[in-house]
Amino acid sequence: MPRLLTTLALLLGLAAGTTTAAELGDDGLHKTDWMRDTFKDLREDLDEANAEGKRLALIFEQRGCIYCTKMHTEVFPRPEIAEFISQNYFVLQLNLHGDLEVTDFDGEVLSEKQMARKWGLLFTPTILFLPEDVPEGLSAQQAAVAIMPGAFEAATTLDLLVWVHENRYDTTDGEDFQRYHARRIEERKSTKAP
Repeated sequence: MPRLLTTLALLLGLAAGTTTAAELGDDGLHKTDWMRDTFKDLREDLDEANAEGKRLALIFEQRGCIYCTKMHTEVFPRPEIAEFISQNYFVLQLNLHGDLEVTDFDGEVLSEKQMARKWGLLFTPTILFLPEDVPEGLSAQQAAVAIMPGAFEAATTLDLLVWVHENRYDTTDGEDFQRYHARRIEERKSTKAP
């Protein structure tokens, strides 16, 4: 019941407005206070996320990406989304064309742009959501429990954040994300006054 109340409170906040959008960094990527600056060793980042009781998420963006801008001006600044990410996710930002070294879970060290190619990422923004435990030998792309390729509206984004956070990808009730999201849409419709 507390989980349902928390989810409902977050979803009801969708109409509450937005906070200010993230500023651009020197690399041309949007910067938020919930993004982490690490050595980009994914196994270490996962350990740190787990120690904080958070889920590791990797977000690939690129300079000039209009869809990244959409997410950072219309979706991520919404108080209920920014708060949910801040409280529940350890987010590492990666640059689709970047040269910083990233150490994958399988031990391979590549630049950000080489890692994006290895993982087959074509669009920005793309968010990879990782499980709490990644078996040896798997890459981040192989281990991801969900991948969000592109920009989505606030309700879809929040539903995916909640779905991953609650480990719903691991349930046996047959409710995959699309069914979960459809149910949430109907629940939101039924709570609106005529």
